[in-house]
Amino acid sequence: MNETLSVISLLRSKFGESIITAEQKTSDGTATIWVNPDDIRKALSYLKDEITSPFKFLYDLTAVDERKRLKRNGQPESEFTVIYHLTSFERNEDIRIKTALNGEFPATKSITEIWTCADWYEREVYDMFGITFKDHPNLRRILMPRSWKGHPLRKEHIARATELEPYVQEEYMRTEEDAELRFRPEEWGLEKQSEDTDFMFLNIGPQHPGTHGLLRLVLQLDGEDIVDIVPDIGFHHRGAEKMGERQSWHTFIPYTDRIDYLSGVMNNLAYILSVEKLAGIEVPDRVNVIRIMMSELFRIASHLVWLGTFAQDMGQLSPVFFTFNDRERIFDIVSAITGGRMHPSWFRIGGVAHDLPNGWEKKLKEFVSYFPKRIKEYEQVMIKNSIFKARTIGIGVYTAEEAIEWGVTGAGLRATGFDWDYRKKRPYSGIDQFEFDIPLGKNGDCYDRTLVRIEEMRQSLRIINQCIDNMPAGLYKSDHPLATPPRKERTMEDIETLITHFLGVTWGLVIPEGEAMIPIEGAKGSNGYYLISDGGTSSYRTRIRAPSFPHMQMVPYISKGYTVPDLLAILGAMDFVLADLDR
Repeated sequence: MNETLSVISLLRSKFGESIITAEQKTSDGTATIWVNPDDIRKALSYLKDEITSPFKFLYDLTAVDERKRLKRNGQPESEFTVIYHLTSFERNEDIRIKTALNGEFPATKSITEIWTCADWYEREVYDMFGITFKDHPNLRRILMPRSWKGHPLRKEHIARATELEPYVQEEYMRTEEDAELRFRPEEWGLEKQSEDTDFMFLNIGPQHPGTHGLLRLVLQLDGEDIVDIVPDIGFHHRGAEKMGERQSWHTFIPYTDRIDYLSGVMNNLAYILSVEKLAGIEVPDRVNVIRIMMSELFRIASHLVWLGTFAQDMGQLSPVFFTFNDRERIFDIVSAITGGRMHPSWFRIGGVAHDLPNGWEKKLKEFVSYFPKRIKEYEQVMIKNSIFKARTIGIGVYTAEEAIEWGVTGAGLRATGFDWDYRKKRPYSGIDQFEFDIPLGKNGDCYDRTLVRIEEMRQSLRIINQCIDNMPAGLYKSDHPLATPPRKERTMEDIETLITHFLGVTWGLVIPEGEAMIPIEGAKGSNGYYLISDGGTSSYRTRIRAPSFPHMQMVPYISKGYTVPDLLAILGAMDFVLADLDR
């Protein structure tokens, strides 16, 4: 905390007292300060490049429509707020910078010259809120179609399709939509020809097996060499953040399963930890161990899908059947414990849905005994294959410094040799009580990203094994009143308890006002839910920081100079999910 105070003091001594308009206390304890809009660019530049132990990592950039907010608690008056979430790896510390904006469609300064990865984040804020970023190189919609009317995360925008008249596409509308989809290179600053050649523009996707979902990549090619790429995302956008502000705190849990839909309950964990921090809920040790066990099981399941489909991208047709078969073994375990498979939505605010069933450990022991041999087979048949190695070694290379600049987390960051894993650096759910290692690469290429994830599966097995051997006794949920309704016999004795039970079931939880985000180490990188409560039964602002979003933004940078087949290796080694990218 003293270091955080020194950061604030240094900002004031560098730029004067007036640069910071307020300091805000938050539920998650992250240092949060408000900076004048005119000073935001120089303040952020100072924190990144000049301060001792700098905040090199732009973890997230988002905004809030404050116009319906009831409880500001001394925060500066604003109609909109832009929020910058910065991380210092050296300090192992975060700082949240806010700037207050006013006006129906306000503007602030772009920070793309400070952080390259701010490009897409600012476009997303513009798309969702209508906030303009001055000096942005290409400020346009990114998730919504260019013909979309309005900005979905503004409070006046409708939250349900049922609030609109039935959609009918007239012929003139189809003509307009087709015209909007036509790619015009000059709009993206791309030349159609150079002094000695004409460039070709090639669409990969939106329906292409190598894109692993609906994704369009427009390639500028010189022969087969990639000159540049323009990613076109948003085909999977379903308004998950808007849904989070519409659903109750509890009923939003199943929606989180569908973000990174391969990681199951791991999505629940990132959301629930932030809600519990807001509510001040402490969970029993048994809950923590159950959550860690199930999350690591889903980490393996996610990596198996990645491994099989990546091998298929590289021309190996058989492995995907074996990896999916092993994933089914995991789903059998998940089904036996939770009653669900791919999307069990089993974690709850304050605990889990029910206790572990009798005999739960039998299937798990069988799997942790069986799977190590299977990993060796995958290494021998797939990873050591000469063609696979030729397609991945030295391809899609980037350094740790470049990864940090672009917002890369997870295996993609650790493959460069940079030792950062939230399970070790910011332990959550008691994960610091477990023994496991963090695999690191050296070269930051597609092959090292593969090796890191293979070893991560072994480490997940170590954690699961420790969970089996050391499962604590006790309750499967907290006795906090926001997590556990009153006992039935009490509701039959006095009217106050009955009313409390009735309101809790019908209205849902009333979470105290505040804001919190607890980042976790997801299967594809760092996942975090930034939640703001206005003291109501649903979130005032739900921000989903998904790892696939910054990772995909980096694809053009690491693909230039390679060929089209190399691009498929780069995409496959990235391990992205389109619903995670678009939300």
